[in-house]
Amino acid sequence: MSIFPRISLRPEVTDYLKSVFLNKELLAAVGHQEAECRFQKLLTCLSHPPSYTCVRASTHLAPLEEIRHELGEELKKQMCSSSSEEVSLQILPHPRIPDVLLLPVDGPRPVKQLSSEVVVGAQCGTAVLRGAHVFAPGIVASPKYMKAGDVISVLSDLEGKCTRGALGFQGKRVFVGNGVAEMDRSSIFRTDEPVKGIGVRMTEPLYQSPSFDGVLPSLVFLQNLPSVVVGHVLGPRPGERILDMCAAPGGKTCHIAALMGDQGEVVALDRIRNKIDRIRQNAQMLHLRCIKAYCFNSTQAVSSDPAQEAEGPPFPPESFDRVLLDAPCSGLGQRPNMASTWSLKEICSYQPLQRKLFHAAVRLLKKGGVLVYSTCTVTLAENEEQVAWALNTFPCLTLQPQEPHVGAEGMLGAGLSPEQLRLLQRFSPELSWDQTDPSTPLPCRADRDTIGFFIAKFLKN
Repeated sequence: MSIFPRISLRPEVTDYLKSVFLNKELLAAVGHQEAECRFQKLLTCLSHPPSYTCVRASTHLAPLEEIRHELGEELKKQMCSSSSEEVSLQILPHPRIPDVLLLPVDGPRPVKQLSSEVVVGAQCGTAVLRGAHVFAPGIVASPKYMKAGDVISVLSDLEGKCTRGALGFQGKRVFVGNGVAEMDRSSIFRTDEPVKGIGVRMTEPLYQSPSFDGVLPSLVFLQNLPSVVVGHVLGPRPGERILDMCAAPGGKTCHIAALMGDQGEVVALDRIRNKIDRIRQNAQMLHLRCIKAYCFNSTQAVSSDPAQEAEGPPFPPESFDRVLLDAPCSGLGQRPNMASTWSLKEICSYQPLQRKLFHAAVRLLKKGGVLVYSTCTVTLAENEEQVAWALNTFPCLTLQPQEPHVGAEGMLGAGLSPEQLRLLQRFSPELSWDQTDPSTPLPCRADRDTIGFFIAKFLKN
């Protein structure tokens, strides 16, 4: 159900996306009206959260049913403490992905907006729509005399124009629910030290889903469904050496290690040092010892010295059995996302970087090895066009079937054949937006109501 305005983009970005979704190949196949309809649905669904929360279970540590039971007990405790009424909680396994649990999201709910308001940044507003409380650093404006215990409405500043510490804000904003202030205004906007902790505890969110803050950290990991699918598509096996080229914050890295039963070696690279610490923390929390994380630019990860003996990067060519290139991208598939202030130049800046990473990935992969390329965006330039370019540039690569294949096939517009498109996996939430009956069982809905995402799997011959 649509309750938010469509995602707010710069006009030139909207025009660019429209040209992608109304390309000649697609228009010839589905007609102008259908293509236009899909594009408008895309803009609408991107501003709304999916109808469920996806959790990856650490099945390398305990059976799925045991984790499901423990999670149910933990969340019941959490919900009973915040509500006097009896709580019913559904936690459902995914029919085809053996380490996924799905929890329905209740929303949008009929919540009445109050006169007293706090304004939060867009990122914080997005987190609230997916079940989080409001952490104090996310608050940008509050009433002058706000005290802990005040009941207050939370609004998200869509364009990042509210000045931190303001008493109110009348710019472009959207209501995300009501909560109780946990801090006074003076504590939130103090200047002597960084503020921490929950600023507003959500009691009536517009979209109700459990908060996973501190819940079974070693057994459950919040992850979007397509991101879990990537690990299975890569198909890691015990004893292999696997490279995750752009690994932070490490969700996919840890999943790969878990699927290998922590036997073998998973090398995780990322350019940003503090993100490497996050990967190591996640690995430690999930009891995974086969992960080695390095701060390194993956475009330079191939060594020119074939006799190199060092353990870390750069690596000799053909060092890895499998490579995951979950590439930096324009991120236009993320949901909910109510606004992007990026210019067209920024949106289009990723394709050259992705190609540099591709060159390194192919060189680092052994003959007979598997390369998986993925993004969380919806453009052709970063998805199907990259596949067409890769097949043209590297004759040693062939597209492979994906298992599980729960998304749609690739999108027309990059000159790929129908057979090639069928081998790709594009998660296209706009294809089922407004068609999904809430009474349809959640596991049947889950594969279609995702973030926008793309996966291609190659074999190096």
